[in-house]
Amino acid sequence: MRVIPTAIPDVLLLEPRVFGDARGYFYESWNRRAFAELGIDADFVQDNHSKSQRNVLRGLHYQIEHAQGKLIRVTAGSVYDVAVDLRRSSPTFGQWAGFTLSASDHRMAWIPPGFAHGFCVTSDSAEFLYKTTDYWSPVHERTLLWNDPQLAIPWPLTGEPLLAAKDMAGLSFGQAETFA
Repeated sequence: MRVIPTAIPDVLLLEPRVFGDARGYFYESWNRRAFAELGIDADFVQDNHSKSQRNVLRGLHYQIEHAQGKLIRVTAGSVYDVAVDLRRSSPTFGQWAGFTLSASDHRMAWIPPGFAHGFCVTSDSAEFLYKTTDYWSPVHERTLLWNDPQLAIPWPLTGEPLLAAKDMAGLSFGQAETFA
């Protein structure tokens, strides 16, 4: 597995070894021992799978308690993925890392607990899978405003994003609850 650094050292892009031939391909998307050697010693408790169309923007979500680490990948299409550091004790507090994930490049990303996370679909549709280190806790879920001017994330949208009500009502970075 090749590790590709991002703008935030704790957020990692991971490129697995893909074995392909005339039949198709195979790669290992999770191996506890191999990931521990990379410094990702995670206990995953939940897998999530979403399908969205072009310009759907989901996020920026986080849980203020029961914070989730996420191992994410795209199995169809492509997305622009963003992680925002909400850890006040971090030297990268308030900064974000953005990158493209696609089914064709097989890259995955590790986003540790303490980050808001979101993505927008850049292909006609995309299927997005992620493992989490804690269970979904709706009472603790928070949303950071996707278009907060302080963050100035350049989402690669073609027109207006398709948003859930909770994403339209996200809080600005200055108003958002953060982590110690």
